[in-house]
Amino acid sequence: MTDVRILTDLLVIFAISIGIVFVFHKFRLPPIAGFLAAGALIGPHGLNLVSDIEQVKVMAEIGVVLLLFTIGIEFSLAHLAAARRLLLVGGPLQVVGTLFLAAAAGLVAGLPARQALFWGCLLSLSSTAIVLKALAERGESDSLHGRATVGILIFQDLAVVPMMLLLPLLANPADSVNPEVLLALGKSVVLVGALLAAAWYVVPHLLEQIVRSRSRELFLLTIIVLCLGIAWLTSLSGLSLALGAFLAGLVISESEYSHQAMAEVLPFRDSFNSLFFVSIGMLMDARVLVSHPVLVVALVGAVLIGKFVTGAIPVMVSGYPLRTGILAGISLAQVGEFSFVLAQQGEQTGLLVGESYQVFLAVSVLTMVITPLLMQGAPHLAKRAEAVQRLRRWYPDKAAVQMQQESRHLKIKDHVIVMGYGLSGRNLVRVLEETEIPYLALDLDGDTVRREAQNGVKIFYGDATNPNVLRHVRIDDARVLVVAISDPFAARRAVQIARGINPDLHIIVRTRYLREMDDLHQLGADEVVPEEFETSIEIFALVLQTYKMPQSVIVQKAEQVRKEGYALLRRGELPDLAHHLRRGTLTDVELDTCRIEAVSPALGKTIGQLSIRPRTGASVIALTRRGVTESNPKEKVRLEEGDVVSLLGSRDQIRRAMGLLTDETMP
Repeated sequence: MTDVRILTDLLVIFAISIGIVFVFHKFRLPPIAGFLAAGALIGPHGLNLVSDIEQVKVMAEIGVVLLLFTIGIEFSLAHLAAARRLLLVGGPLQVVGTLFLAAAAGLVAGLPARQALFWGCLLSLSSTAIVLKALAERGESDSLHGRATVGILIFQDLAVVPMMLLLPLLANPADSVNPEVLLALGKSVVLVGALLAAAWYVVPHLLEQIVRSRSRELFLLTIIVLCLGIAWLTSLSGLSLALGAFLAGLVISESEYSHQAMAEVLPFRDSFNSLFFVSIGMLMDARVLVSHPVLVVALVGAVLIGKFVTGAIPVMVSGYPLRTGILAGISLAQVGEFSFVLAQQGEQTGLLVGESYQVFLAVSVLTMVITPLLMQGAPHLAKRAEAVQRLRRWYPDKAAVQMQQESRHLKIKDHVIVMGYGLSGRNLVRVLEETEIPYLALDLDGDTVRREAQNGVKIFYGDATNPNVLRHVRIDDARVLVVAISDPFAARRAVQIARGINPDLHIIVRTRYLREMDDLHQLGADEVVPEEFETSIEIFALVLQTYKMPQSVIVQKAEQVRKEGYALLRRGELPDLAHHLRRGTLTDVELDTCRIEAVSPALGKTIGQLSIRPRTGASVIALTRRGVTESNPKEKVRLEEGDVVSLLGSRDQIRRAMGLLTDETMP
């Protein structure tokens, strides 16, 4: 009967969670808040539909273990190095600032020092799951404020480990100098060191042997045993299961099989993790909102404002512009899922007693629900703050000051301004240098700017949404502005400001999604290149090339799709000859070219030996060798590597001719 009761409880939990999370999704609310609401509804303070809450808590603990395990896998030295500025400056300022601000407020409210400090730990963490999902849905994961937010979230996740170690000392401060406590702490340090050593020596070799078996089931079982086994070992030394799971993830993160391990564990994590949030919701008593509405609302407002301030200021101190600080501060203005893990342990150790735990749950859930709504309005708030900044100068404009110093003697005209030095910007700059077209590049990554400037790239640190920065790079005299950044809001702002300063400027914008085209054109962009659309064209072009379709057909299909997909784009016409052959009098004739490669079966043979026209029906009308084109080449001409053969004929004839020149299996 026990098994049946557990199965019934799980069925009730998941069935109701599906309905509530679906409703939350329709209103664009985070699913974590939906799971918490489902737990409150079916828990003992709600409809009391679950008979064995303790069993649910056990499964929820597995969810926490898997959550921290996957967080540990996602950590790597590369990630830490990329976010080192925020890890060393912004992250510590945000966590310590929030911790002391909350602790000070707790002391003023009359809480004991250890409880006030514990509240500071709870409120200093933000929700990695909610923030990353919201950034991904808005296409801002790679934006400047997205990277800044993720950098601070990484530090917060790291900070969970010392906070867990701090809990026993906060719960029993009198025992902190006990030799037994120090001995247990020493054992923990030794165990952690041994586990980290295993990351370098034992686990990679073990996984290599498992992978050689080519058994997915064996690999999955090995990962689960490593996760639960290391968590169990750490629990024997007095540490929590969750901390052990995090260390297990770190052990695997340095392995080349970490991505596969992540993929295998992810479904289990999501399933059990939902149970964790439902179990937290079961403990929440909705009556606290009725009995203490003023207190809850006041605390929600204080948390949102306080975390916004302690999130925005560290980002700006780290060298980011005002707009980035505001957007990152709003993104971090909620209580995180790891706070629930700490809160559960705090309740067990007496740091959260009575209604304090219920108040914390209510405040946390409300901040989670409100944050996505605040993130939608964040760009408008940032825009207003920038306007006030330019009028009052209450926050120093570092980008404009640096640009003014570096570009004081800059003399350039009729140039290209490249906004963003990612992959697209880097490739564009390389081509501009090779073609000797003058350019200036802008980027907000200080490390990138310093490194590339030392390599001779004409790049400056500056925010292209700032009119002063644009003027310093001589936008009045520029011919083209290329916006190649991943921040949709910044791209729109840059287009609008640039068009206002220089009405004759030709503006080209790279955007991620097709739906952003109309807005960018209305703001003044001349050409918009959506990544998802151009990627689809490149994919079908490669497919057609694999089937040896003539290049003219591929170009024709690409043009057709472009015109049907986004007629607003202005594309250059095809060469007159190809246009005439396709739509003029010779509608049944195609023109295409074929390059002779080192592996071509035609290499070293003469045109006469190949008998292209007798065998395929296509005619060789020209041959280009080392930049020189010869029309109607003679049959005795021997083909060399790099030669480009021009073919004339029907589509089927050209296809057979190209197969003869490139396919060794052709007869």
